Amino acid sequence: MEAVREEARFPREQGANSLGLLPVPSGSYKIPALEVHSSNTPNEEIAESSSIYLSLILPTYKERINVIGMVAILTTLLDEALPGAYEIIVVDDDSPDQTWEVALRLMTHYPALRVMRRTGIRGLASAVLRGWQAARGEVLGVIDADMQQSPEVLLQLLEKLHFGADLAVASRHIEGGGVSNWNLFRRGLSRGSQLLGLLVLPEIVGQVSDPMSGYFLVRRQAIANRRLRPCGSKILLEVLSEGDVQQIEEVGYVFHEREERQEIVLKKNIEFIKHLLRLRLRVSRLRRIWRRRKSFPTTRFMQFGVVGLTGVLLNTLLLSTFQGQLGLGVLASSLIAAELVIVGEFTWNDVWTFGDIARQQRQWNQLVKRFMKFNIVCVMGLMLRAIILALLSGGLSFNIYAANMLAISVLLLWNFWISLKLSWRVTELSQRCGEDPPKIAA
Repeated sequence: MEAVREEARFPREQGANSLGLLPVPSGSYKIPALEVHSSNTPNEEIAESSSIYLSLILPTYKERINVIGMVAILTTLLDEALPGAYEIIVVDDDSPDQTWEVALRLMTHYPALRVMRRTGIRGLASAVLRGWQAARGEVLGVIDADMQQSPEVLLQLLEKLHFGADLAVASRHIEGGGVSNWNLFRRGLSRGSQLLGLLVLPEIVGQVSDPMSGYFLVRRQAIANRRLRPCGSKILLEVLSEGDVQQIEEVGYVFHEREERQEIVLKKNIEFIKHLLRLRLRVSRLRRIWRRRKSFPTTRFMQFGVVGLTGVLLNTLLLSTFQGQLGLGVLASSLIAAELVIVGEFTWNDVWTFGDIARQQRQWNQLVKRFMKFNIVCVMGLMLRAIILALLSGGLSFNIYAANMLAISVLLLWNFWISLKLSWRVTELSQRCGEDPPKIAA
């Protein structure tokens, strides 16, 4: 490592460009498919590219120091897991601290390293796609170079691909995942953006627990020749919406966030929301979603509906008891009854409707988290019902009973869908998570 650091401090006059930069692709952001060549081809370069299994992109901007350690760690891991069958591509947006030049000099120590320098344009998502366009691997990946994402998780993501996944995502929001030092503002903003995503694009955002993750691997064939449109600093949404991704797996990891100003955090979430709206407006994408739609979880929905109907009857009984027999006021009676019904509905849903998922998450803290999320979803649902009822009966002059039935129907769908995607995640957890990642032959 000391030798690497010493090399990185060489004066610029020695000429880093002599090692060669990757040319920056131009035009659209389509990822080319791997060409199949005969085994007796005399072209050594083609033969070499066909042996690359993983192409990992490190998008950088002002990461002069971090890129040294990151490349060293990743190389150590991948030399053991994929000896001679991987490449690391640093894509730098012409950093003023000469990150690209430092990376170029590292190439003398790390043969698998390649470097691309973009000028006149910035953007993490577009940098990743340009890197993938120049990549030679069957599997394409991305990880930040700022040491916030644990490089060791990469081996678990590779394992998921080895066992058949098309997309393996490092997630902060499943078992084993988390954030190190987010404040309440950051947590609320992240969860709010995800909730909005579930409302705007449930069929896309609902496929993963962490749609804003910037750490994942995807098979090239799943996104090859697809028209991708980078937006802001996140690319996973684009892969999910435009790619032919059939099997998705997730691995939990702890995100070590470095301090960022609130306006930067807000900007990233606004970019995420803008991307959601752009995807929602793509007519061709909506048609493709319809053709590829997954079957609706009818059994779970019916069970959820039965629990909800029981809750309505229980609410009526409790309200009558508290107000009529115990003499409590209307407001107090309704609030107590509503909360008791929420507790009852959560218990039955946790045991019956989503029991198979809950049994995989038996710890007390997980139970409390599920309950708190369900509670919030139900309270928001009641507010949504009141708004719909007011609009239909007041603004549109609907019959009050018809408006109430429609509002209840919307409330049922809301509570079920958000509970399914937020309170009780249906992400499948691999039973092989505890095994050592296999060495994948080149």
